[in-house]
Amino acid sequence: MESSPSPVSQPAATPQAAPAASAGLDEVKIKKYVARLRDQQNLGLGLAGGAIGAAIGAALWGIITALTNFQIGWEAVGVGFLAGYGVRRLGKGIDPIFGYVGAAFSLLGCAAGNVLAVMIAVSNHSGTPLSTIAAHMNLQIAWDMIVADFSPIDVLFYGLGIYYGYRNSFHRITREELAALA
Repeated sequence: MESSPSPVSQPAATPQAAPAASAGLDEVKIKKYVARLRDQQNLGLGLAGGAIGAAIGAALWGIITALTNFQIGWEAVGVGFLAGYGVRRLGKGIDPIFGYVGAAFSLLGCAAGNVLAVMIAVSNHSGTPLSTIAAHMNLQIAWDMIVADFSPIDVLFYGLGIYYGYRNSFHRITREELAALA
């Protein structure tokens, strides 16, 4: 069973490290390992990973919606997963800021996916090339698209996307890593 991705600031008090401490692992070794993980964190790369994940998720959202002619709310969970995965993979973070970055990029990816889906629908309906619609896009038009396409259930799915963006943004200490400390 996977434990919570909460940051590891007090190793013996975390769900990940508590079994390790009771299994006879040296608390000093755990603290040194956590310090080493913190030294490997890279917020800049985490930001890049979140942006890449959110962009991929938004593109998939638009494509899936265009192909099915139906917006599937669960796409937001996928965007959150991809944004969080990008933050975790590139940022290698254990501090709370990495979760906030993953959540923020998840929200941005969901909004971008929603806008892209509307842009594709407008392109298909009007016969206007997508590139022409994109060339005329600005923040006000994007906001208007989000508001016009908004449904109350979107709050639930965006919330789930934000949750998964946050949750998947942290490096999780594995049993193998703990075993290597023994």
